[in-house]
Amino acid sequence: MRLRTGMGVDAHQLVDGRPMVMAGVSFPDEPQGPEGHSDGDVACHALCDALLSASGLGDLGEIFGTSDPQWAGASGSVLLGEVVARVRAQGWQIANATVQVIGNRPKMAPRRREAEQVLTGIVGAPVSVSATSTDSLGFAGRGEGVMAVANALLIGD
Repeated sequence: MRLRTGMGVDAHQLVDGRPMVMAGVSFPDEPQGPEGHSDGDVACHALCDALLSASGLGDLGEIFGTSDPQWAGASGSVLLGEVVARVRAQGWQIANATVQVIGNRPKMAPRRREAEQVLTGIVGAPVSVSATSTDSLGFAGRGEGVMAVANALLIGD
């Protein structure tokens, strides 16, 4: 049995007029959302990169590059599902994953369990979700953006 770990990080600027989707969950009352080629769901994007790095399949930009119009506006959930399929096609099982959202918005605590259920359903393995602020430090602390850090554990033969 082989074990492989991977980590991923993603960050996006928050802008007016964009929907806020985080960890596959919509936050319709948020006045700003993450700017990006896709929906900017940094939690899903960081999980994608964690799974891709653990499996040796590259990274999010390599697979879903901004020059590819097919992925314009794509939901992070769809991207994550595609990554999970590619990881499994390489013979890996996903043991578990974790993602931490870093920023002032959206407030994840009230919907953390919902986010875990959504992500666990997509990944097919337990996904833990946590969140933190940066106590007003940096772009995330000033409310200019949001970021996420993720880790994944894969099992192979």
